[in-house]
Amino acid sequence: MAGADSVEKLEDVIVRSAEQVAGQIKAAKEAVSTVIFGQDQVIENTLVTILSGGHALLIGVPGLAKTKLVETLGVTLGLDAKRIQFTPDLMPSDILGAEVLDESSAGKRSFRFISGPVFAQLLMADEINRASPRTQSALLQAMQEQHITIAGARHDLPKPFHVLATQNPLEQEGTYPLPEAQLDRFLMEIDVDYPDRDAERRILFETTGAEEAHAKPSMDAETLLTAQRLVRRLPVGDSVVEAILTLVRAARPGTEGGEAGKLIAWGPGPRASQALMLAVRARALLDGRLAPSIDDVLDLAEPVLKHRMALTFSARAEGRTIPDVIKQLKTRIG
Repeated sequence: MAGADSVEKLEDVIVRSAEQVAGQIKAAKEAVSTVIFGQDQVIENTLVTILSGGHALLIGVPGLAKTKLVETLGVTLGLDAKRIQFTPDLMPSDILGAEVLDESSAGKRSFRFISGPVFAQLLMADEINRASPRTQSALLQAMQEQHITIAGARHDLPKPFHVLATQNPLEQEGTYPLPEAQLDRFLMEIDVDYPDRDAERRILFETTGAEEAHAKPSMDAETLLTAQRLVRRLPVGDSVVEAILTLVRAARPGTEGGEAGKLIAWGPGPRASQALMLAVRARALLDGRLAPSIDDVLDLAEPVLKHRMALTFSARAEGRTIPDVIKQLKTRIG
């Protein structure tokens, strides 16, 4: 009986915490929407990524408020935000920092570490594919392990730590495509599309007048960390777990994907399953629900999987696309 009582108390604590945190997250989402117009799905997926404790890759043409979104999130969530403009001449030390030689008044020399912009809670990597692979790889350890190593010494990054990187899908001259290992570090790939007509009309009036809307703080870093811990405690039903496993395993080459499996050259690993498990929980919390549903799996499948897959040459020659294949795979659990 004592064990049953403790389980009930634990469930009550989760319910109370979820109700409180959900209200704060909803307020944060509304605060972002007062500055960023016509990108509701982008805002939601970005918040889901951050609640999951992950990183996001934002892909869209210039002028769709990707940079503005990251700046607004930093203010709204109460995070220390920094921005790095990736260019071909950017060096790893420009991101991570470097050791410099200091000399004291007594003539004693010693090395001192000067931290780079990676020491932020919200890091915007603008046009990440503009930098060389050597510089891109400087973020790999930071994104996965939440610390960096300089001259053999470990330096922990602040918590929470999130990278929101942007890419322009059109201009590819002079760029370096991200390797698969780094793409896999991003929990989601979020497409930023053009706003609809009504949203663009609102943009015209709100951003060209005498006064422009500014973001207002709705949370702080400690509240966000509490929300991230809560996401990991939300219960997940067996049917949702099976849907995640079925979908991710079907997205790999082989027989589990049926006809679609023959179109896939390589597919997502277990990190994709982990990402989808966290993302559906975070989306449920964002909506004020205490448990995710299969609909959450279906809605988040594409942004979680599409940067972790590649099609065969024959599939691409036939005009097939990754979103089409994922849509086909979703019918297996729909």
